[in-house]
Amino acid sequence: MARQRKVPDVMAAVDLGSNSFHMIVARYAEGRLVIVDRLRDMVRLAAGLGPDGRLAREATARAIAALERFGQRLRDMRADSVRVVGTNTLRKARRKQGFLERARAVLGHPIEIISGIEEARLIYSGVAHTMPTEPGRRLVVDIGGGSTELIIGEGFAPRQLESLYMGCVSMSDAHFPGGRVNEKRFRRACVAARMELESIEIPYRAAGWDHAVGSSGTVRAVFEAIHEIDPTASAITPELLRALEARLVAAGSVSSAGFTSISSERALVFAGGLAILSQVFDSLGLGQMRVADGALREGLLYDMLGRISNKDVRARTARSMEVRFHVEKAQADRVEETAVGLLGQIAGDWGLADPEVEKFLCWAARLHEIGLDISHSHFHRHGAYLLEHADMPGFTREDQRLLACLVDSHRRKPHLERTLELVPPWDELAGRMVVILRIAVLLNRARSSQPLPPVRLQARGQTVTLRFPRGWLRNNPLTAADLRQEASYLAAARYTLRAS
Repeated sequence: MARQRKVPDVMAAVDLGSNSFHMIVARYAEGRLVIVDRLRDMVRLAAGLGPDGRLAREATARAIAALERFGQRLRDMRADSVRVVGTNTLRKARRKQGFLERARAVLGHPIEIISGIEEARLIYSGVAHTMPTEPGRRLVVDIGGGSTELIIGEGFAPRQLESLYMGCVSMSDAHFPGGRVNEKRFRRACVAARMELESIEIPYRAAGWDHAVGSSGTVRAVFEAIHEIDPTASAITPELLRALEARLVAAGSVSSAGFTSISSERALVFAGGLAILSQVFDSLGLGQMRVADGALREGLLYDMLGRISNKDVRARTARSMEVRFHVEKAQADRVEETAVGLLGQIAGDWGLADPEVEKFLCWAARLHEIGLDISHSHFHRHGAYLLEHADMPGFTREDQRLLACLVDSHRRKPHLERTLELVPPWDELAGRMVVILRIAVLLNRARSSQPLPPVRLQARGQTVTLRFPRGWLRNNPLTAADLRQEASYLAAARYTLRAS
């Protein structure tokens, strides 16, 4: 597998949230991350998501303007030192490819769309790495613009993760237009929030926790407003939430309530976030909640550190998938070893030297047979479906699409046209990775414990040449026949395979 790399001196994480875009830049020194810069821009992307699922022109203009400012800071940073992720609104948006391409151009880095569960995992990591270590279980609540994540964990390990389809922007737009608040509107918002929380109330209460922590701008804004009501408050409590609600209702709007800590931008989405938080307290029976400094962005930084130092959570996820779907370990080992050996011979010639290429090729080699747990018939398609749609901690949606493409094309007719739909650089590299994986699988078709002969692989353009020891193919006619069939398959995909 990939070797450990040097940790970059400076790293950056960008969170393209439904309400605000955030960026943090950190310096790695003496084994820890030190935050050296923060940027934030409230773009309210979720408010620009129309009923048809498309982003309004005004919202994308605000977003691109913010990203241009971020891009000035990021453009000269190394690719492996920056991660940019999109969350709920970009998950839901339709026909977003044009926006993502423009965003990539101004940022200088690709955007990864992560699932709600992956967002929850990263949030928990960010909180766990930035709070003092304490015994017992921790409940983490993060109310974003379009979704709310709730995680129960212990130490650095999340145990239960959930992402609910409600956030401060969506709730405020639905129930508090213009930031106007009255008791009837607040009650309706609370009912809507409670309905979303209903499915997790019993299992979360059964799991239990010792400490409740809130992250994100919503929780922090609520705490700052509460602190104006009671300057001695050190945590959010049910009583203080009710006092805050009463003050908003009496004032008739957030902006008229007289809170100096609530900006005019935050005022538009504050009531929706407060309604969600009050129902989190009620449904889960919380007595108090402290506010955490870390969240998704910090989680991204520590996730990058893990990938660089070979503590990649994706590797753990891939191993768990092997166990879950009863992969034959010996065969997975053989195919992986062969694939890595072949890659090493042509990585330079084929532009596959990026360490991420080896990682994904290895995961595909180890997981190419998971579909057998469903059916032998079309098992490559079953495996691809599982890899694209399963919850896979550490993997983004594009990561999963890449794995699915590799596994789907590892046998029979390769569907390399699907690789062209992947995000850069995988749209150019995945086809070549498929060729390597297919050859590795073919050479291990016998599932034999006997080692393969030394095989030389050369690649020039779309032509691949395999050279075996003299006489080996003549003595192994089945492999020779398989290679002739493979040459036919690859020819249809505009590759030329030669074997001698």
